[in-house]
This record gives sequence, structure tokens and C-alpha cells, in this order.
Amino acid sequence: MTEAPYRHSRRGLIIPFAIFGVLLAAWTGWWFFLAHKIEQQLDVQVAALRADGWTVSHEPASIRGWPFRTRVALPNADIRAPSGHGVAAPELVAEANSWNPTHWVVVAPEGLTLTRAEKGRVLVRGQGLRFSVNNLSARFPTVRIDLAKPTFEPLPGSEPFPIAAAERIQLEAQAHRANPAADAVDMVFNLQDATGRAGGPVEGATQRGRLTLQFETTLDRASALRGADDAGVFSAWTDQGGRFTAVKGRIQAGQSSALITSDALSAQQDGRLQGQVVLTAEQPLAAISGLAASRSGAVNRLGAAGAAAAAAASGDRTRSMVIIFRDGRTWLGPFALAPAPKLF
Repeated sequence: MTEAPYRHSRRGLIIPFAIFGVLLAAWTGWWFFLAHKIEQQLDVQVAALRADGWTVSHEPASIRGWPFRTRVALPNADIRAPSGHGVAAPELVAEANSWNPTHWVVVAPEGLTLTRAEKGRVLVRGQGLRFSVNNLSARFPTVRIDLAKPTFEPLPGSEPFPIAAAERIQLEAQAHRANPAADAVDMVFNLQDATGRAGGPVEGATQRGRLTLQFETTLDRASALRGADDAGVFSAWTDQGGRFTAVKGRIQAGQSSALITSDALSAQQDGRLQGQVVLTAEQPLAAISGLAASRSGAVNRLGAAGAAAAAAASGDRTRSMVIIFRDGRTWLGPFALAPAPKLF
């Protein structure tokens, strides 16, 4: 009598598929739960901003990206702070990994319009316009802005913008590295190969060349940056004693270059920067002479011409120079060059 052939159990094949199906169902449930929570949180955040005086509008949001990403698209988004500063875009897209919803990347695939309060609007385009925020639950999340090959075009009726284009603009802010528990944020800024607008101070200082600026600083009293009034976030920060400390960096303006250091910079009540910056400058004459020849109304050409004459008399060599921001003006020695930079 022959034995019946042994039949292998198919249970071993079914079990992995069953486990995969259970996991997929659980993950899908988590994804839809997360999408619903994000949609709810978006509505709550918009309502909170409007209650604080912000203007926020957009067409209905769409949430996609299953299974591994959460992608929120906001068509025709327009976000404006009480100060009048804001951004608008045909579409803003925010994405996060579904397993890490505390790290978001926001892109403007069709460019955006930057509103500068009373100065008007600037159209910004580029190969990539990205904003990211990581570790949202932390006291000071890590924030990064990265603009690849941006161009800047003031819209009709708006004031000129300092630069026309750049190779890259990067800004990063994160909790103070030396003491994460401190009420301070470290900030790094990088502007690569920027070209100035025609007739403007950047074009003059670079002798129609390129401007590269790299600096880092620490913002004291960083918790005050969370509030904003009609003048902007830096106004509330200034009122509570906020300062830029440990400023250092390098600037390359055409043929001229300089190392930058400053112990502390702050702002006056009108938002103009105050304090002093020490420059160890190489070939400064070209940059100062270029300012003197600038057609920009923001430059005091008489003061710049005086500073250029003084630089020429002492020789175009490596030298230490002190730029002083005082009384709303930018001073090089006794010469007023231009208005001091304005934070708000």
C-alpha cells in the first residue's frame, strides 16, 4: 500500500501576508488619524493668528501623501502679520514624514510675493524656495530658510529691493549650542554671490561685482521673539532688552573684503540698529568709492566721498575700520554714509 504524498501546510505562506495586512491596516488608520489631526490643528492655528491681528486666507487645503508622507497643499495662500509684513504664494506645500510629524518642510513651487509693509511687494522666484522647522515640541525649534538662485523683482509702486539676484541665501536659527537651556538662539546667515539692483548701493559697493556675506550671532532674550505687535517681532524683542551678541563673519564686496566682529548690537525704539562693528578690511577703497558713486537716494554721497578721500589718503591696504550705528545713521569715522539698517 503506497502512502499518500505529504502536503505542505500553506499556513507558513499565509501568516506573513496576514501580518503585513494587519500592519498596513494599522498604519493606514494612523495616517488618516494624523491627517485629521493636522487638518484640525491648521484650523486652530489660523484662528489663533487671526485673533492676534494676522490676516490669513487660502483656498481649501488638501492633505495627501499616504502611506509614508503627509503633504498639505494650501492654494492661493496669503499670510500677513500685524506689522504689514507677509508672504503670498499661488501654492504653499508643507511635507513631513508620517512617522516624524515634528519636522516640516515648506516649499513655494511657483514662487512667492514678499510684502514689506510700507515698502511694498517683491516677487521672489528661484530654483528652490524652502522653509523648514524641526523639533516643533522644543522650546526653540530649529528653523532653516534656503533660497536657491533667487531673483527679486519689486512690483509696480513698491520701493527698490537691495539685490536683484543671488546664488544662494541661507538662514538657520537654533537653540544656543553652548548652553541649550539659555534664553538664547544661535543664528547663521549666508548670502552667496548676490548682484545689486541697477544704481543701488550694493551695485556701487561691489563695483558691479558680487556680494558675499557670511555671519553668525547669538540672539539674547530669544523667548521675546515669540510675540509680535504692529511693529513686528523684533519690536517686542527690543522692548525686552534683546541684543545680537558675539557677531562675527566675513563680507566680500567686489574686490574689497573684510572680517566682521561686534560684541553687541541692538535696536533703537524706531527699529534702527545701534552699536559698532569692527572691520579688518582689505582694499576698502573700491567699496567706499563705489558707494560715493551710487545713484541710490539711501546713500549720503557727500559723506561717502569724504570717507573715500580719507581711505585714499591712508593708502588702499589692510586696515582696521569701525562702523558705528548711531542716531539712525551709519558712520565711518566722522562721515555719515547712509541710514542705519532697520530691523522693524
